Amino acid sequence: MKPNIHPEYGETTITCACGSVIHTRSTQKNIRVEICSKCHPFFTGDKKFVDTAGRIERFKKRYKKDK
Repeated sequence: MKPNIHPEYGETTITCACGSVIHTRSTQKNIRVEICSKCHPFFTGDKKFVDTAGRIERFKKRYKKDK
């Protein structure tokens, strides 16, 4: 590897909106996420919609069936 061109790779903390904290290594410091593997519906088996900026409403409006 060439010297002095790679970013620093050190300890970091990933914090989820649900309160879960993961300690790992990264080039970024203190990462905040909205959904992690402990609260994501795919991993938990819960049926809940993860709506980002009204995507579900836009989908329903776009594909609404007219009777």
